[in-house]
Amino acid sequence: MKFELVDAEKANFPVQVLCEVLEVSRSGYYAWRDRAPSSRTLSDAELRVEIGGVHKRSKRRYGSPRVFRALRRRGFKVSEKRVARLMREDGLVGLRKKAFRRTTDSNHDNPIAPNLVQRQFTPSGAN
Repeated sequence: MKFELVDAEKANFPVQVLCEVLEVSRSGYYAWRDRAPSSRTLSDAELRVEIGGVHKRSKRRYGSPRVFRALRRRGFKVSEKRVARLMREDGLVGLRKKAFRRTTDSNHDNPIAPNLVQRQFTPSGAN
């Protein structure tokens, strides 16, 4: 994380100063910069694509447990915690159902407004 900050700010400040402020070695920064991505990072990148696809196909409804099960059915060997971490890092969340809220209560003892316009809402007869 510190090395990423050094990399982002090296255009504004010297690398030596940034490394001293963040208390990291300059050689460590350059080793990090030139190092090839780890196998975990590469597999996370592939997994992110699959997770994004499953999430999108579910119309963004699936959270990590359902995405995890979908990936397992497709043959991926992955844990639910790893799927949850990658989804969290990518900002993917499952949509929640809206809670049912009753808006009308017809069974009450409250007074009913009088029919001032005298409209009849019952049919007078069948035609």
